[in-house]
Amino acid sequence: MSGFDRFRTPLKNARGLGAAKDGVHHFVVQRITAVALFFLVIYFVGFLVSLAGADYAAARAAVAHPCNAVLLIAFLIAMFWHAQLGLQVVIEDYVHTPGLAILSQLAVRFACVLAALASVLAVLRIALGA
Repeated sequence: MSGFDRFRTPLKNARGLGAAKDGVHHFVVQRITAVALFFLVIYFVGFLVSLAGADYAAARAAVAHPCNAVLLIAFLIAMFWHAQLGLQVVIEDYVHTPGLAILSQLAVRFACVLAALASVLAVLRIALGA
């Protein structure tokens, strides 16, 4: 302990750090993805409504448009990231067996990353004309 640390109150030492020094970051990222998803879901629903009654070729052409492809990829990344963060909190709160908690966290993270990669790859294949 340095000479100045002994004059600090325990509250001053702990402020902003959280239990593992990571809780605030998790909270902020979850809120940022939620705000991003608010706007991206509005776009996505509008995009789906605009495709109502369209045939396969028209839907594929709409997804292939660069603006739509970028927004769809942003939606997919934000959605799976937000889902992983939310499920992480649920597992931390309700799974009390240490081994099962770790296994569940790994399974959720793996599933979200795999689903995000598959979804983004599908949009890229359409957008790049493969």
